Amino acid sequence: MPLTPLDIHNKEFSKGFRGYDEDEVNEFLNQLIKDYEMIIREKKGLEEQVATLTERLGHFNSIEETLNKSIVVAQEAAEEVKGNAQKEAKLIIREAEKNADRIVNEALSKARKIALEIEELKKQSKVFRTRFKMLVEAQLDLLNSDDWDRLMEFEVDATDLNLNLEEEEVN
Repeated sequence: MPLTPLDIHNKEFSKGFRGYDEDEVNEFLNQLIKDYEMIIREKKGLEEQVATLTERLGHFNSIEETLNKSIVVAQEAAEEVKGNAQKEAKLIIREAEKNADRIVNEALSKARKIALEIEELKKQSKVFRTRFKMLVEAQLDLLNSDDWDRLMEFEVDATDLNLNLEEEEVN
């Protein structure tokens, strides 16, 4: 057990024949008591400071642990958000591809339908042209026939017509 300043103060030395100077020993002991008390106070102050710093260190360790957990949670949340965003992006791309395929297929179908309609119109146009050409040629043949010349050569006597008309009116 360490000595206390009181132990030092109360220490009595046996006196010998040629012993130490009592005043000098007492003065040295008094100085020793003061220094020892000062060291004990310093030690007590340092122990209190160590306790305070240990408590603060514990507090900071607790904060560090909490921050580390928060960082881990934040990283996990960020990874989850990133994963969800990637999944959503894939879904959007898939949906867009489906829509694009549908639009392309519809456009191809319409293009095929229009191509068929064009072919049908070409056939109808060819038939119409052929029929129209035949009609015009038939009309030209009629115009070029000798019947027109014979019609022009046909003479009608207007006096005979007047007489015939009058006879009919009378009847």
